[in-house]
Amino acid sequence: MQNPVSWFEIATKDLARAKKFYAEVFGGDFQHIDMPDAQMEMFAGGPEGIGAVGALVQSGHQTPSPEGALLYFECADVAVEAAKVEAAGGKLLLDKTSVGPFGFIAQFMDTEGNRVGLHSHQ
Repeated sequence: MQNPVSWFEIATKDLARAKKFYAEVFGGDFQHIDMPDAQMEMFAGGPEGIGAVGALVQSGHQTPSPEGALLYFECADVAVEAAKVEAAGGKLLLDKTSVGPFGFIAQFMDTEGNRVGLHSHQ
């Protein structure tokens, strides 16, 4: 089976603040998408790349939460992105931690109140 995740949305309260945070932690560009009932900033990438494509979204239908689904961003070394989290306005919850043969993870709280993970093989 291929990766079953094809799209993700990260709920925001303040779309501009969330975009600034994710740009500072991960770099990269965003594409603004105007939906009838939501504003979105789509992460750079596309269906031809590795992983799922997704966006930051601000709408009346989604609320940021640390208790919901946990999304992990793939990194070369989670320590690099984890080191940027607090300077960008987030809170590091779990520093680089081994998960044995599966690599390493870290977790943070973004500026919107979402718990988000990082994963790397080194």
